[in-house]
Amino acid sequence: MAFMVSDELLGTFVPIVVYWVYSGLYVVFDGKAMDKYRLHTRAEEDVKNIVSKVTVVKGVLIQQAFQIAVSLSLFAIISDDSGTVKPQPCMLVMVMQFMVAMVVMDTWQYFIHRYMHLNKFLYKHVHSKHHTLVVPYAFGALYNHPLEGLLLDTIGGALSFLVSGMTPRTGIFFFSFATIKTVDDHCGLWLPGNILHVFFSNNSAYHDVHHQLYGSKYNFSQPFFVMWDKILGTYMPYSLETRKEGGFEARPIKKD
Repeated sequence: MAFMVSDELLGTFVPIVVYWVYSGLYVVFDGKAMDKYRLHTRAEEDVKNIVSKVTVVKGVLIQQAFQIAVSLSLFAIISDDSGTVKPQPCMLVMVMQFMVAMVVMDTWQYFIHRYMHLNKFLYKHVHSKHHTLVVPYAFGALYNHPLEGLLLDTIGGALSFLVSGMTPRTGIFFFSFATIKTVDDHCGLWLPGNILHVFFSNNSAYHDVHHQLYGSKYNFSQPFFVMWDKILGTYMPYSLETRKEGGFEARPIKKD
């Protein structure tokens, strides 16, 4: 008898596997040859980041445990008891669902993320944990306080899924893509030929500006578009400069 795994289970666990596999590739290939693409030197990473990589891994695993619990609960609530698989819509409908889900996720994350910066209590006790990684790296993308992970990522993902009306099978691809985008934005590298940079101006350099002290009031948008930053005046443009010691620097263009 064939072993069957439901789309709901795949939608829950595949993005987590994608997270560790994709971020793991950055670790595997992070040799000296990559220094010419780094947005910060290795010395900066060692000095500015005040949390160990072991602690980061533990923190991400805790958040993903919450993510699994909420995802399975959501699927249990919305699933029917017939045992039938919900038919997939046509490709055009799935593309529209992707777009709706991206806008919903961006909107939710922008306003929650921005509020966590504006509210001094929430920043000090919740969001500052993510900003202990002043120099971001790939597998630290989801290093957050568990409450932030629940509010920002897990609930944001659930809303994207429900509002867009996508099926669990489509959700496998959407959340895997969102995971890849989030890891890429935190990788700390400006890699040539990165196809994500062709379609999204919200990228590793854009988000790197936000992680620096001068950018903490700007570039809240994540993970896809920059529309809310531009609409609400929190957009900080930058120039990508070559460092003398190698690599790049996302240098902000000061706002008036």
